[in-house]
Amino acid sequence: MIDQRPSYLHQGEQARLFPVLSMTSKEGRTTSIVLASLTKVRQLGAELLATVNQKVGKSAEISAFTEVVFKKQKKDTKDRPDGMIVLKIGKREWKALIEAKVGSNQLDEGQIERYRAIAKENNIDCVITLSNQFATSPLHHPIESVRKSRSKIPVYHWSWMKILTAADLLISQGSVKDDNQLYLLNELRRFLSHESAGVKGFDRMPSEWSSINKLVSSGSTIPAKSDDALAGIGAWYQETKDLSLILSRLTKAHVTERLGRKYAKNPSLRLKDGLTLMRENKQLHSSFDIPNAAAPLEITADMARRSFDIGMTLRAPEDRKSSKARLNWLLRQIKTTDVENIFIRLNWLGTREDTQFPLSALQEDAGVIDEGKTLRSFHVFMSIRAGARFTQLTNFIVDLEKYVPGFYDKVGSKLSVWKKPAPQIKPDRASASDVTVDAISEEADSFET
Repeated sequence: MIDQRPSYLHQGEQARLFPVLSMTSKEGRTTSIVLASLTKVRQLGAELLATVNQKVGKSAEISAFTEVVFKKQKKDTKDRPDGMIVLKIGKREWKALIEAKVGSNQLDEGQIERYRAIAKENNIDCVITLSNQFATSPLHHPIESVRKSRSKIPVYHWSWMKILTAADLLISQGSVKDDNQLYLLNELRRFLSHESAGVKGFDRMPSEWSSINKLVSSGSTIPAKSDDALAGIGAWYQETKDLSLILSRLTKAHVTERLGRKYAKNPSLRLKDGLTLMRENKQLHSSFDIPNAAAPLEITADMARRSFDIGMTLRAPEDRKSSKARLNWLLRQIKTTDVENIFIRLNWLGTREDTQFPLSALQEDAGVIDEGKTLRSFHVFMSIRAGARFTQLTNFIVDLEKYVPGFYDKVGSKLSVWKKPAPQIKPDRASASDVTVDAISEEADSFET
């Protein structure tokens, strides 16, 4: 590990696990502890740096410093980044400035841009921000103007909850074998989960959420350039990121938001298409990839109905001939007796018209479906009418974080994907002698159409 301050720093202390700081310096304390843990627990450093496209190999060294000032920095500036990470691989150094906010403190665009300027002056590769704001990926910075800046210095973002979740998964998955590092990682988890650290999940929609819901309920059209709508969509994406972290901790697996390639590289396009969906369908939508689950977990918040639809779509088993047999294959997988608000939408081959039934009705009599058509797929979902709670800033989040894990635990995690059976050895070709050149020639000679 690198213990000495780099020569290009005028000021900066090595990140400490036990920082000696004022009790009021919550941001400095939290930043120092996290950065020090990142350097001492190799798996944690490797996992976090991988999200900003840095591979930490066996020979790599990670060091971190707090409250850094550079020798080349302008003398009249008062800017002092909260920290810096240095990754050294052979003779190559990759460096990132750190800007951190805790509690309800929000990141400041002007401050980030000044740090970008410092980074450019001192050959720093990027800026990483940490706060209780959420981003779908480190590249999707929560501040739009930061994303759209023309600066060539990239700005990545980690939420504190992302770091807590990374630590929690490394422990729950048994990824850290060294006892000392495991102890340290658990202490970090203990620290970040304590209220004094100021780490929290996304718990409140913006005030614009009420305004846009009132507009929808009045029957009005959402304007094409509605700031209220964009604020609502931006908050929705912060909440769905938090949901992916919640599901990760609940399942002890890495749950990720499902993004098309075009959205992964262009968060502004995702926001634009989200606005189009809100304007045309009065809906917000996201889906999640859960390791080894039968299908992506899909979530729709319907503003017109003030409801949540949470479900999964499965392909019907093609080795069952009748539609009833295909349906029974699905019904046998759903063991829960708490079927209120759970529905199955049937998709038929050769038609766009779906048929929908309450799960309870199909469990009572699967013969109610139309046997004259062929089932192609099922959408199993929970539909919750939230009413006035849907428009409320905190209850919207409370309900979403209750029903999404609830559906997955009760139904989604029990579903299995259908796989086409492996081909079998045919009775008329039971041995290698049945498929020799002579045998196939004889079969060809006797073939009748």
